[in-house]
Amino acid sequence: MLDYRPRIADGELRDRMSAMGAVLIEGPKACGKTETALQRAAGTVRFDTDPNAKAMLELNPDELFDRDLPILFDEWQRAPAIWDHVRRRVDEQRARGLYILTGSATPTDSRELHSGAGRIGTLKMRPMSLFESGHSTGEVSLARLLKGDPQTAGTVDLTVPELMERIVVGGWPALLEDDERSATRWLADYLTQIIEVDIPSLGIARRAPERLRRSLASLARSVGQPVKLTSLATDIAGSGNSPLAGNTVNAYLDSLDRLKLTDNSPSWQPHMRSRTRLRAAPARYFVDPSIGTAALRIGTRELLADLNGAGFHFEALAMRDLRIYAQPTSGEIYSWREANGRKEVDAIIETPEGWAAFEIKLTGDPRVIDDAAKQLLDFAENVDQTKHGAPKALSVITATGGGGLRPDGVHIVPIAALGP
Repeated sequence: MLDYRPRIADGELRDRMSAMGAVLIEGPKACGKTETALQRAAGTVRFDTDPNAKAMLELNPDELFDRDLPILFDEWQRAPAIWDHVRRRVDEQRARGLYILTGSATPTDSRELHSGAGRIGTLKMRPMSLFESGHSTGEVSLARLLKGDPQTAGTVDLTVPELMERIVVGGWPALLEDDERSATRWLADYLTQIIEVDIPSLGIARRAPERLRRSLASLARSVGQPVKLTSLATDIAGSGNSPLAGNTVNAYLDSLDRLKLTDNSPSWQPHMRSRTRLRAAPARYFVDPSIGTAALRIGTRELLADLNGAGFHFEALAMRDLRIYAQPTSGEIYSWREANGRKEVDAIIETPEGWAAFEIKLTGDPRVIDDAAKQLLDFAENVDQTKHGAPKALSVITATGGGGLRPDGVHIVPIAALGP
């Protein structure tokens, strides 16, 4: 069994437990929620594997709370009634750091639950970043970039083929020591479980597994793009078939969201100095880039044969890591695209202290980087800084090379040097 590898969420969980009576850790299956919670829990109730736990919740709930604190209630959505019991206990005990709940899906009847506001904090977990899995040096701190501090990094060792493998394998803790062949088998089974068991358990599309597979593949083909529901409906239906009804597509997307498998970037709508019309649709991503490549049934070989297409999956990798590193700073991530599609910025991170913009490029080509830097500078100049302030950082995230601050004020950050 692998030893526990420290996660960025460890510190976030500690901070939330010091401020709240209970903390809900939510994220996709197998991202490491339970192991992270176990690092702090003294007692554990597992609703997914203990057949007696759910029965005790109905017959004698006090029994579940008769153990050392903090208590972990694992996969709480299997027994949604535990939510109100935890909420009441927090109210009665008026203490902090009492309970941890973990969940990989939003319960179907969640609307009937009382609000946990002020009692139950929420911590989102994702699969591991490159820094957490040991594939990034972390020399460039995102937190310091977001404070406006100059950052540098030496030339990274991770090659483009190795980066493609990290995209395909993903950040799943169970795959840390696995090669690509083993990882792709694991991921194929993971998606089959999602399609044939988890989504139907939400009451959605019980008889449409192939349509669900096409939905995942369609999202994977348009990863990072603000694709419209109408386009998804046509793509999922397949050639020669009538597009799916809008409510059907929405149901599929909702199921993936409730299973914590998608991580979209809403459109940033800043005050601009020009009358630029912006896209309102979110840029769509999976919570881990490996879900996209697994849905398309492609590996490192196919990515290297189509570097243009690989660039979108590299962007998904970088976006996963940016979200993980930005979360402790209370950073929210957005996309920015003109309606005509001629100009775009891959990621805008907005924090209580300001904002920063990032372009993501699968290259070390100086000409491509120069163009990306110019685009960032033009974008920043066009933002109304009297309302938003000057950017804390403008950065191009690259696949290879070294990192530092250019004379024009744009940072170059190799992905394998980026960290929290």
